[in-house]
Amino acid sequence: MSNLQVLLNTDSRGIATLTLNRPEVHNAFDDSVINSLIQHLEAVADDPAVRVLVLRSEGKNFSAGADLNWMRRMASNSHQENLVDARGLGRLMQCLNDLPKPTIALVQGAAYGGAVGLAACCDLVVATQTSQFCLSEVRIGLVPAVISPYVVRAIGERQSRRYFLTAEAFSATQAKEWGLVHEMVETADQFDAIKETLINKLLNNSPMAIKAAKELIFSVSSKPITADVIEATAGCIADIRVSTEGQEGLSAFLEKRKPSWIQS
Repeated sequence: MSNLQVLLNTDSRGIATLTLNRPEVHNAFDDSVINSLIQHLEAVADDPAVRVLVLRSEGKNFSAGADLNWMRRMASNSHQENLVDARGLGRLMQCLNDLPKPTIALVQGAAYGGAVGLAACCDLVVATQTSQFCLSEVRIGLVPAVISPYVVRAIGERQSRRYFLTAEAFSATQAKEWGLVHEMVETADQFDAIKETLINKLLNNSPMAIKAAKELIFSVSSKPITADVIEATAGCIADIRVSTEGQEGLSAFLEKRKPSWIQS
């Protein structure tokens, strides 16, 4: 399933791998690539056989962000045309962030501009020790607007106030300290090993519970602990306890057996 610039493959375990395949332009994306990514993400979201999504790219760099030819074309378009175009990128970030399956990003080399947004929208991020991140938009008179809700949540307001304004590159070590990156490896050759470790952990867990856990995070994040929030969390655990997988998980635990979602 591909348009050659974006590849989607799913293995027998239900691991979907979505690959940016434009190494000749450092995996920069334009409106065509964005539309392809959205279509693939929507397909993954609707496919009950998919358990985990891995986002990665070909070549030495994860992504240079927006394609220069695309930006040049959009600069000559009207405000309304730019608004429609920006909404497409917003839809991509929302689809990835809200995907009801766990997501893993593998980031090698440079992740610039919108690519930082892609990483921030994933649940788990693995980077190489030499990876660099940069919110470079202000260098060319723009701002990281569409990706900002996700990036600010990932690295915090304080770091955003520096790096949105200076367009300095920051290292994978810094990104890990701030919470954007979860794991680091020496080189991209080690991606597959750590990816499999993370996938195996995820496959041990209830797909329904993982989906509910992601929704739970979004529903309580940055909110005051009010009576409504407390009631909503009580409803959440009550719902999952009586669900099919909740019942199966509890039964399997009490009967000292593997639950049905773990492949033998």
